[in-house]
Amino acid sequence: MEETVMNVLAEAIGTEADQLDADLELFEEELLDSFGVISLLVGIEDALGVRIEPTEITREEISTPAKLIACVQARM
Repeated sequence: MEETVMNVLAEAIGTEADQLDADLELFEEELLDSFGVISLLVGIEDALGVRIEPTEITREEISTPAKLIACVQARM
């Protein structure tokens, strides 16, 4: 599951999954914006079947890859 989330995230921000650090600040580094969040959530739903509505989460909950993984795990 973690690898899948990292792959979906990498695709959403236009990089390779192996280049992502778990503590990378996605919003501070301007890698993720509101459109990117929607793309990310759709990708997670497609890949894992986990539906997360944008209104159900805060930016803080998905601000790093590690937090994103924890968010997805909590909803599985």
